[in-house]
Amino acid sequence: MSDSTRSAVPISGFIITLVGAILFSTKAIIVKLAFGATHTDALTLLTLRMVFSLPFYGVAALLVSGQKTNVRMNRQEWLLVAFLGLCGYYLSSLLDFIGLQYVSAGLERLILFLYPSFVVFINAIVFKQRISGIQKGALLLTYSGIAIAYVGELVIDTSKRGLYFGSFMVFLCAITYSIYIAGSGKVIPKVGANKFTAYAMLAATAGIFVHFAVAGNGQVWVAGKALWAYGLALAVFSTVLPSFIISQGLKRIGSNNVAIVSGIGPVSTILQAHFFLNEKIFAAQITGTLLVIIGVLLLSWKRKAVAPPAASLASV
Repeated sequence: MSDSTRSAVPISGFIITLVGAILFSTKAIIVKLAFGATHTDALTLLTLRMVFSLPFYGVAALLVSGQKTNVRMNRQEWLLVAFLGLCGYYLSSLLDFIGLQYVSAGLERLILFLYPSFVVFINAIVFKQRISGIQKGALLLTYSGIAIAYVGELVIDTSKRGLYFGSFMVFLCAITYSIYIAGSGKVIPKVGANKFTAYAMLAATAGIFVHFAVAGNGQVWVAGKALWAYGLALAVFSTVLPSFIISQGLKRIGSNNVAIVSGIGPVSTILQAHFFLNEKIFAAQITGTLLVIIGVLLLSWKRKAVAPPAASLASV
């Protein structure tokens, strides 16, 4: 096929994806600002996020189910979608929000960016997929980058309360999120990406609401406007809007290109954290971030996979 007949990848797709990735990266910034301004807890903030997100994903589920191409799921598939949703956007999000109470936004993003490496391990152990030489090198780069950035963080602030606990929470978040990603790769070809995303998010929302009803602070419903504003900002600007934007990016430039562009996420978070949260930018952080991004990109290099759900290209 000649160059003249070869379909061009539209630049608009890259711009759209870049905007979506940057919006997704604002999540940690908004959460940190909310914690500082309202002194709320992780469960309450997460519940408010899903209160405002629920109508959008509910409408999406209805629209998908009403299409002629709708695939009817059997009982096992319903249970699997629900389990993955609870794992990926209830448990992972809760662990992430708890961790953000103790670690910087920049460090959270780097630790969370380990999830592609965990997906490789899950595929190797559970689905018997061989880890290639390139992937082994990528894993070494990724974990070296995290180690360098983490040591740098300790040097900058050795007295930070709960740093180890918060880091562990985000680390667990990356593990549970990788289970969601690995599982979605097996379910999406059967039921479709849009239907999977909508119902997985609805299952996660149900889990969060039940948790809040049992253990949450009911006084949140009469709380100040600031807390509700942060919940709305989380839902619109770092959850719903970027998920739809990334979906458009997937259609225009494909999942591989979207994954590459989404590598801007950690850099965007670090820069935003510097300007909005006054977090320091230091050499070890920059070095570690670059190694992590290179490692993650190598992990997905020419890997054959279905297009992941839009939300999975960002974070919990």
